[in-house]
Amino acid sequence: MQPLLIVGAGGFGREVAEAVRAINEQTATWELLGFLDDRFGTDGSMVDGTPVLGKTSAIARFPQAQVVVSTGNPANYFSRRRLVSSLGLPSTRYATLIHPTASIPSSTEIGHGSMLLATVVVTTRVRMGAHVALMPGVVLTHDDVVGDYVTMGAGARLAGGVRIGEGAYVGSGVMVRENLTVGPWALLGMGAVVLANVPAAEVWAGVPARVLRKLTLPEDIA
Repeated sequence: MQPLLIVGAGGFGREVAEAVRAINEQTATWELLGFLDDRFGTDGSMVDGTPVLGKTSAIARFPQAQVVVSTGNPANYFSRRRLVSSLGLPSTRYATLIHPTASIPSSTEIGHGSMLLATVVVTTRVRMGAHVALMPGVVLTHDDVVGDYVTMGAGARLAGGVRIGEGAYVGSGVMVRENLTVGPWALLGMGAVVLANVPAAEVWAGVPARVLRKLTLPEDIA
């Protein structure tokens, strides 16, 4: 079994830990060592029965372990890219985790460090980059392209030929019409129905979705 560390012990990290357990129930694959999280010390904290091994700097103690970075929410969806940058690990150190209930055809391309949770469905010829997070029930249809660091909330659905730019956050229940583009670091609010191209670094919401405001990206992201 390959040792594994989860960076981030919040809600998403706990969900990823459950996905790891589900994978191991099918085939013994991962030895889950524990979480790394800068909000905790090294006092032996436990989260849902999994130990917190220290701050992210403690990763140096585990040179043989694979890693996933499981952070990000609408209030701070830049965190996954920032953590990956700060860790400075080669791509070979990052695990790709796919829940056993996900339906992923062989034509799918998935980048390192990506996490696909329960009941994700991919139809055919989908490409997704590195460190992508797909929550339960996400549906990606033919020829979709999902950039690095994208997060898609539970039940989000893309019609065919959609392109999602780097780091975009697609909220729970969002639907995107075929052949549209969502720009890098855009944010789509929960339940939005997207019928037009979304520029980079804008917040859209509603039915149909409309722009609410533009974002000023942090320098390290822009």
